Amino acid sequence: MNDMVFQLGNFGIKWYSLMILIGVVLAMIIIMREAKRFDYSSEFVFNLLFWTIIFGIIGARLYYVIFNYDMYSNFLDIFKIWEGGLAIHGGIIFGLITVVLYCKKYNIRAVRMMDFMIPGLLIAQAIGRWGNFFNQEAHGIATTIEHLQSLHIPSFVIKGMNIDGIYYHPTFLYESIACLIGFIIIVILRRIKYVKVSQPTAFYLVWYGTVRFFIESLRTDSLMLGGFKAAQIVSVIMVTVGVILLVITLRKKKYEDLYNKSKNNKLKI
Repeated sequence: MNDMVFQLGNFGIKWYSLMILIGVVLAMIIIMREAKRFDYSSEFVFNLLFWTIIFGIIGARLYYVIFNYDMYSNFLDIFKIWEGGLAIHGGIIFGLITVVLYCKKYNIRAVRMMDFMIPGLLIAQAIGRWGNFFNQEAHGIATTIEHLQSLHIPSFVIKGMNIDGIYYHPTFLYESIACLIGFIIIVILRRIKYVKVSQPTAFYLVWYGTVRFFIESLRTDSLMLGGFKAAQIVSVIMVTVGVILLVITLRKKKYEDLYNKSKNNKLKI
């Protein structure tokens, strides 16, 4: 499979990079439109997203490198993110820290901004996973072409999952579809009258945490922590935190802290 969009001499653009770029741009558009609906400054939101993306990419790469440090005997290889090797959990952790610190600096309620960002994050993940397809990475265990065809997987995906004569589960596709479904659900969810602030974030934590836990069981390239898959450990933490957030919000009064009515941009997390 050709992993290049085009190449001119020593310069070229990889599909992996392009998929991430498309996901990021679309996410920014979605987030800024929602924040504008609640009268947040476009300048503030753009700057927040800029730094969140920068530190999110750094975190995603750092997370991956830490678990695969033996692969980088050449220090400069650490910076070649276009070749793959970004761990979404590292991006989420560093991105979350960036949002909290940046919002605290400007006295903005961080969890409110996270609610705005969740749909964009999901669509970026859904698109970004296709970069793994072109790199032929992040796939699952070996299987047969007959089994993949029985799942009604597109033929070009099945062909791409034929690596050195062996067919593998396209776990990138499973996760991409799950993120797209999550995106649709949360876009509908946040239009419901009585949805409260932080419930969209809680939904994401439970949804993606659960999806990733089960998909990770099929992955063959998991980052390990001791004898356990690191992604599954983080997923359990995500689900736990999400459930706690849901419990807290459900204990609030019916009209308290509503997502579609709370426009006090100066409340802190």
